[in-house]
Amino acid sequence: MKTSRKCRAMLAVALNLVALVFSTTAFVTTYWCEGTQKVPKPNCDKETKLNCINFNSTTAPPNVSKTNQVHYSWDTGDDKFVFRYFHTGIWYSCEENLNGIGENCRNFIDLAPASERSVLWLSVISEVLYIVLLVVGFSLMCLELFHSNNVIDGLKLNAFAAVFTVLSGLLGMVAHVMYTQVFQVTVSLGPEDWRPDSWDYGWSFCLAWGSFTCCMAASVTTLNSYTKTVVEFRHKRKLYEQSLREEQMFVDREAVNYFRERSIQSVSNSVEVFADPTTSTMKSLMPETSLDLSEIPEALGDDQC
Repeated sequence: MKTSRKCRAMLAVALNLVALVFSTTAFVTTYWCEGTQKVPKPNCDKETKLNCINFNSTTAPPNVSKTNQVHYSWDTGDDKFVFRYFHTGIWYSCEENLNGIGENCRNFIDLAPASERSVLWLSVISEVLYIVLLVVGFSLMCLELFHSNNVIDGLKLNAFAAVFTVLSGLLGMVAHVMYTQVFQVTVSLGPEDWRPDSWDYGWSFCLAWGSFTCCMAASVTTLNSYTKTVVEFRHKRKLYEQSLREEQMFVDREAVNYFRERSIQSVSNSVEVFADPTTSTMKSLMPETSLDLSEIPEALGDDQC
């Protein structure tokens, strides 16, 4: 039982550690959602020469100022727009710089609509509590490994670790669902210069739900270990009590037979002891006389005369 119980505890610790690493990575990265944004192309200048609109101007008389010149662009339809890449996390939303150098990041909490900011803050708080409870559950599972020889202490730590792990998984699920809802609302009601043209979930989002899966697997493994340990302990206790009962019944049966034999033997001895002196006394008291039966009628006849 010790080996199997230790293996189950090590499996729960490994799953909890994976869940903790995944959740922390997803919390600090900005790839929960990613896609493209449709934005107008800027005017071409000395610094911006790519993904920009190049205006062609007609030759004007010398007395006409440049501000009054007519500019023409041959770009039509989607040619007037550029699709820039963006990725968004819980904290920041970063967009590709049209100049091709670096990214421009903005606070996602400021981009969310005012009606959804409270939900977003609840999601952030739930994510923090999710990570904290994962740390607590991981610590309790590690302590259980060091108390593997003591079954009672190990069961207590196992029960607390299972409770904290289940609570952390529920908080993580609620946090992920709330963030998804806030992002979808922001896509529809957010700032016009930020609204994405197409988007999908990124690898941070997959890590977050992978963390939730590992967390629930760790909680199930911990509860399974606790249940199996309790069942095995009760089964061994039942067998021990049954063996004690059988041994006690055997001892009682032997004792009854022993006392029965002793009582029968004592009764037989007492009968022999009391029977022999009585017979001997009676024999000693009775005189040794010989009576002739033929003389009895004569004696009776003499008396009658």
